[in-house]
Amino acid sequence: MKRDKTYMAKPADVKPEWHLIDATGQTLGRLATRVSRTLQGKDRPDYTPHTLTGGYVVIVNASKVRLTGRKLTQKTYYRHSGYIGNLKTFILRDVMETHPERVVQMAVKGMLPRNKLGREMLKRLKVYSGDTHPHQAQIARPPSVEGEDS
Repeated sequence: MKRDKTYMAKPADVKPEWHLIDATGQTLGRLATRVSRTLQGKDRPDYTPHTLTGGYVVIVNASKVRLTGRKLTQKTYYRHSGYIGNLKTFILRDVMETHPERVVQMAVKGMLPRNKLGREMLKRLKVYSGDTHPHQAQIARPPSVEGEDS
């Protein structure tokens, strides 16, 4: 009995979709997990690990994301310039006040692969602290049906 070949998606075959996610009241980790799976394309039947099969994700209302426990006061982010003594620490509460979109973006970044493909996936993530975004034209476009005469 001959075995069927495994389908591997080619970059030309993949048509990325746009997804709009409202972060109001959603837990940060659960939201980041859902978004990272969508960016990787693991929610699609044609998922291929070495190809960018995921779509674009637009997250609105990042400032209204829910945090559990004492993360607001205990979770810290670090940034280092490379020079001696230049390690900067930021508490989550301060980052949420100034740049809430960075909190969501860094949570998703931690769940993506650490390679070139992961960096390309992260470029497809668009996060906004308010409810307005400039990608309405891409999201509102109805999906085209093949074979349909217009």
